[in-house]
Amino acid sequence: MSVVAVVIGVAGCGRGPDRQVGAAPPGAGEPLPAIQLVAAGRQAAPLQDWARNRGGKYGIPARALQAYGYAAVALAKTQPGCHLGWTTLAGIARVESDHGRHRGAKIATDGQVKPPIRGVALDGTKGNARIVDPDASARTGHTVFAAAAGPFQFIPDTWKRWGVRADTDYKTLASTLQKANPAASNELTGSPDNIDDAALAAGRYLCASGGDLSTARGWRQAIFAYNHSDTYVRQIHATATSYTR
Repeated sequence: MSVVAVVIGVAGCGRGPDRQVGAAPPGAGEPLPAIQLVAAGRQAAPLQDWARNRGGKYGIPARALQAYGYAAVALAKTQPGCHLGWTTLAGIARVESDHGRHRGAKIATDGQVKPPIRGVALDGTKGNARIVDPDASARTGHTVFAAAAGPFQFIPDTWKRWGVRADTDYKTLASTLQKANPAASNELTGSPDNIDDAALAAGRYLCASGGDLSTARGWRQAIFAYNHSDTYVRQIHATATSYTR
């Protein structure tokens, strides 16, 4: 499994041609248990048993499945019109990083993926987009090209826009998730190398890009925004669908 080079946010808003809407979106997968969304801390922890009992069946690390499940629960609460299924997040993470296992990486108990997963430098060669990392360039005094980071392969500017720290207290988290604005502070943006944060940020991006993901048009538009490739959309559809069986 190789990390996808042309990744989230590279291509802009991502509206695909209407004639290519295609098949119905993947199913939502096995139901998630009801969990309370209240305090700060590892919010995905209540899904531990649910994830452990299903991870082997789907070939997904239980810690990763917890993250996908929590993101789906949190967004169902804060953006009920989005209808994001954990299967869609799992499909993306499988294609982007083999659920955080790319090149032997592992997911720690706190959700950190180590060693960090990085994509190729997006320098405009070999068919990749050309994207400069302005912060890194300012720090080093020379041009630094962006590289996608983490299990969901965010580029720096996109993470700034959609990044969110999943273990924030729910009241603060809900305020962020209900809006399309960046998190209020750097502390609340979390890390693209944390699978809880990355799954939730990916969910925010998908909901903002597609609207209602229970529709064929909305789901396709969201995935096409993530990576402007019809092949990619089909790949995510097939992978996410495999988690509904």
